Amino acid sequence: MSSAYAGSELELFQHATNWKAYFGRQLRPYLGAEVLEVGAGMGATTATLITDQVRWVCLEPDAALINRSELPSRCEVLVGTIDDVAPEARFDSILYLDVLEHIDDDRGELERAARLLRAGGHLIVLAPAHQALFSPFDQAIGHRRRYDRAMLDAVMPRGLTRVVSRYLDSAGILLSLGNRLIRRASMPTRRDIAIWDKMFIPLSRVLDPLFAYRLGKSLLEVRRKT
Repeated sequence: MSSAYAGSELELFQHATNWKAYFGRQLRPYLGAEVLEVGAGMGATTATLITDQVRWVCLEPDAALINRSELPSRCEVLVGTIDDVAPEARFDSILYLDVLEHIDDDRGELERAARLLRAGGHLIVLAPAHQALFSPFDQAIGHRRRYDRAMLDAVMPRGLTRVVSRYLDSAGILLSLGNRLIRRASMPTRRDIAIWDKMFIPLSRVLDPLFAYRLGKSLLEVRRKT
């Protein structure tokens, strides 16, 4: 079943190539042969991540986004939600990349996703971090929440073991705080995205490991099904 996506930021963020390359390197070791990407959107992230997988299913509830997408031709496209995936299907990796924060029942969503994972498979979540940074921008694009480790722990299904938990983009916190406290803009401009991606992301790549990945405006979590 198709449902319209409330946000309007995807066209802006598809140009954030440094950011996509950065988090892509962090999660790529956990991509198996068969991948389910939940909320694939317009496909800019998919094109960055996909390599030699046997199967890559792009699940997207908004048919209009799929029609405007630039998904690689070998991707399978399914319009709908996790409930529309065949219950007998199994995947080596399931991705929620800037998606889980849009879903009301995040706990139920992850439980349904975990049932579709093979033993040894990975559930990968990338989400905006720290509720204190929640801003008019979050509200405008349909975010229900921002996460920290404890919040993700609380909604993760049993039987999944943490493999990676990293805060990313420590330099970007300055921009988020500025928008939260001063600017309070509901949508960044193309120039805002370009400055963040070209100046702040390279800085974060240096600073994040120095901070032991304990500081950042995004949270990357990888769990293995045991």
